[in-house]
Amino acid sequence: MQDFNGKVAVVTGGASGIGRSLVKELLAAGAKVVIGDVEQKALDRVLAEFSGSGEVLGVVTDVSSSDSFNALADKVFDTYGVCHLLFNNAGVAAPSANVWETTDNDWKWVHGVNVHGVVHGIQAFVPRMIASGEEGHVINTSSGDGGVSPLPYQSVYASSKAAVSCITECLEAQLKSEGTNLSASIFYPSGGLLDTGIWTTDRNRPKDLAREKPYDPVPTIQDFKVAAEKAGWDLEFQDLDELARYCLQGIQEKRFVIMIRVEEAEVTLHERAARIGRSELPIDQAEIPQL
Repeated sequence: MQDFNGKVAVVTGGASGIGRSLVKELLAAGAKVVIGDVEQKALDRVLAEFSGSGEVLGVVTDVSSSDSFNALADKVFDTYGVCHLLFNNAGVAAPSANVWETTDNDWKWVHGVNVHGVVHGIQAFVPRMIASGEEGHVINTSSGDGGVSPLPYQSVYASSKAAVSCITECLEAQLKSEGTNLSASIFYPSGGLLDTGIWTTDRNRPKDLAREKPYDPVPTIQDFKVAAEKAGWDLEFQDLDELARYCLQGIQEKRFVIMIRVEEAEVTLHERAARIGRSELPIDQAEIPQL
């Protein structure tokens, strides 16, 4: 898909962070954008912000609910009759913990949003996109933490993102083998640290999925910056608007993997494969941080 002008795009988690930047860049490219987000106030803010930038709609959407995602699809197809671009971008994270110290609700919440949310999006939109006969593209947001190599203490989040990568690979293969006019990409937010709402996702955690045991407050991005400064680390942050533009460029260039400095992932995966070939733990234990 070379030209986004006039195309209909759906972005979940589009009211903040990377999603907001995707919305901004899609509107700048002339697309009609529908934002699905679980936060009504954030949705209202971003709709007001972009009201003069193009055609943009908002629908409160809980991606962990198939009914809610189907309602989003109904709104899109009732309004426009088509969807050209589906960005399954919404995501959350649980506190860092040893696997045996995670809780059932950690897994239910994170995988409900990160994994089921992607599957619900595919189930709600892809059949209708295929039936429309128009060119379409599905972009699933994964993470190098899981999709490439898991951060050991983020087992809940990393496993969810590994699943997203696997789902997307299967989806693209199936779309091709079935002869559809659709394609898919994995989007790995990359290029540096990302100042997004993933640091504070507890704000959206449902009460019925609250953590069953207490945990230390999750550090904010500002906490991380202060700690890094004290440790003398030189942090590299990635501009989110630039990242969104890179993602759109990747779609235009028909890349399946959309990742800044993807060659670094290649090196990591080669190293992991070599350890697997030696029947070793793929994670370099020397790189495992201590909590």
